[in-house]
Amino acid sequence: MSRVEDFLTAEEEQEIVIAILKAEKNSSGEIRVHIEAHTRLDPMERAKEVFHKLKMDNTKEENGVLIYVAVNDRKFAICGDKGIDRVVPDGFWDTTKNTIQEQFKKGNFKQGIIDGVLQTGKELQAHFPWQNNDTNELSNEVSKG
Repeated sequence: MSRVEDFLTAEEEQEIVIAILKAEKNSSGEIRVHIEAHTRLDPMERAKEVFHKLKMDNTKEENGVLIYVAVNDRKFAICGDKGIDRVVPDGFWDTTKNTIQEQFKKGNFKQGIIDGVLQTGKELQAHFPWQNNDTNELSNEVSKG
């Protein structure tokens, strides 16, 4: 698989969007998924760039989370904003990364992303519960570069 368009079907992308909606339902947190073909940077460094480009660092509570995938490189990273990084337990991002990686190794890319999104959503809900005045600050669509 060498093309971003072949990584997920339109139906699989919609399933990911549904998972994002479910994960964000009881939280003020924001989750995005970004897929691109290749990066010359370390995946985490690129994820931080994309995080900023998608304006994920502009959320009110600094609780955005990006799952970044470089398809051709077979690499991914999870990037959380300052607010969520301050409150998640030690090793949370590694645990979430392992959850995604288990499915990726089996070729279950959609399921890996969904599992990561839902796991992140539970943590966001614990630390950033939904309030009456919360609004969805960012798009839930899978972005591509």
